[in-house]
Amino acid sequence: QVQLVESGGGLVQAGGSLRLSCAASGRTFSAYAMGWFRQAPGKEREFVAAIRRSGGSTYYAESVKGRFTISRDNAKNTLYLQMNSLKPEDTAVYYCAAKTGQHSTDPGWYDYWGQGTQVTVSS
Repeated sequence: QVQLVESGGGLVQAGGSLRLSCAASGRTFSAYAMGWFRQAPGKEREFVAAIRRSGGSTYYAESVKGRFTISRDNAKNTLYLQMNSLKPEDTAVYYCAAKTGQHSTDPGWYDYWGQGTQVTVSS
């Protein structure tokens, strides 16, 4: 089992940047593919980005490609999401998640979730 705790959310103006972190504890962090998801009020949880166990490959939703960067530091048991050029439509609660095996864009395949961190982008 792995425990995940997100941090780094907040209020930012459109065009600004934030970096989210997800600290993992418990079982070996490097054993898990990791993902970031978000959920806006009244909407379903949606895929944002994912990264393989080694960090060698990354995957992005089209809506964030070129603006967001997912990365991980297995030595520090931490996952990151650098968010640049933020837009009001990026406003949501952001969750990190872990799964065994290959990465996935489907939240249903993830085994462990953090509690989420709020990101609000004002226009």
